[in-house]
Amino acid sequence: MRGASVEGRGTSGEAKAVSPSAPHTPPPAPDTRPSSLDTLTQWQLIRLRFAKHKPAVVSFYLLILFYLVAALAEFVAPYDRGWSDVEKIYCPPQPPMFSWSEGWHVRELERRIDPVTLKNYYAASDRIVKLGFLPKGEPYKLWGWIPAERRLFGVEEPGTGRWYFLGADKYGRDVFSRIIYGARISLSIGLVSIIVTFVLGASIGGISGYVGGKADTLIQRIIEIINSFPHLPLWLAFAAVMPPDWSALKTYFAITIVLSLLGWTGLARVVRGKILALREEDYAVAARLLGAGHGRILFRHLLPGFTSHIIVSLSLSVPGMILGETALSFLGLGLRPPVVSWGVMLQDCLNMDVVANYPWLLTPVFLIVLTVLAFNFFGDGMRDAADPYSAK
Repeated sequence: MRGASVEGRGTSGEAKAVSPSAPHTPPPAPDTRPSSLDTLTQWQLIRLRFAKHKPAVVSFYLLILFYLVAALAEFVAPYDRGWSDVEKIYCPPQPPMFSWSEGWHVRELERRIDPVTLKNYYAASDRIVKLGFLPKGEPYKLWGWIPAERRLFGVEEPGTGRWYFLGADKYGRDVFSRIIYGARISLSIGLVSIIVTFVLGASIGGISGYVGGKADTLIQRIIEIINSFPHLPLWLAFAAVMPPDWSALKTYFAITIVLSLLGWTGLARVVRGKILALREEDYAVAARLLGAGHGRILFRHLLPGFTSHIIVSLSLSVPGMILGETALSFLGLGLRPPVVSWGVMLQDCLNMDVVANYPWLLTPVFLIVLTVLAFNFFGDGMRDAADPYSAK
């Protein structure tokens, strides 16, 4: 009994020693304050995720540069689109050089004839052609109505020599200047086609998804029939029926419509799928119960709900429009001289001997490839950023 009491006391003492003397502290309450991402709008989240896609950001700024150069073509190009010098036909490229004594300059190239083969070739002379920024050149009108004389970069003193940055073509025209003027047509025709594509695709696809039933079935069968035809032969067929005596402006808009008539089906499918998913949402049903018309529900409430997806689809469609115009113009069924576009410039490359002897005439190909890649990277970045709530 005594031992048991001692044991009990010992046990009691141990318990007293183990028990904490300080009061028990409750665990901290979870932080219920909203994070910074929770307070951002959808477009802010899209911009945040797009900024993390480095190739897309670089492509975005590159496209801005291309369109800015195209918009200021008269100022950026050293010469006018139709300017030529028959004494400099097929003149090779002259990359500018810099020295502290001469500044920016090139050596004048002289055309000579090989006494054995009787072929023309160019040799550098001792004559220096000085180059500079904002020199005076031939008068021009920016955008057709602002008179000016200054160019971004060119021959410092007019009449002292010629400078061909990317060489000359068979008429002695500056390839670099024509590429800049051609960018205005080739890049703008994609944007104009996209506007028509957006109107057709958003309207027809929205009606198909919102109305449903027989109308949806009929529209989808028409889309499947259009998609079953190869696009290039259809482009050729549409372009072949254009009158050859049309003006450049009429041909431009005709090519735009041709490209748009075959490019709206993809967007229509995207819009239809989104409308089918959103037309039974609470806000759409509430708008319908409040007496809103079908057109208002479709274009005011449903379409703005996935604007980012429409932008992604359109940005990925622009390269196809640019390649379509290039193919038609290259084959002589699209834009025709004196209109300048990248496809029209490639008509000089139909002869393989010309390409082998004067490879700089293929320069528009590299710009087309670069533009198409930039649009694809930009579209990929927008596609990844269009759903900012998905975990990566």
